[in-house]
Amino acid sequence: MLRSLTLAAMFLGVALSGAIAQHGGTEQEQKACSRDVQRHCRAFIDQGDMAILPCLQQNRKKLSQACQKVLTDHGQ
Repeated sequence: MLRSLTLAAMFLGVALSGAIAQHGGTEQEQKACSRDVQRHCRAFIDQGDMAILPCLQQNRKKLSQACQKVLTDHGQ
């Protein structure tokens, strides 16, 4: 679950759709967090999938409600 969330947040655009489907995340989850990743965690996108989740957690108060729900739903 954690890996699918970070993958969903990391891969943007077309590549993201395939990664999400492959790792069990949903397109809705990607859409919920993609803007927040671009806004708050852009510097971590190319640093691997495990770099984005801590960034999202550190910026939780700034995240959209939809992205916060994705994190909560995945036990974060």
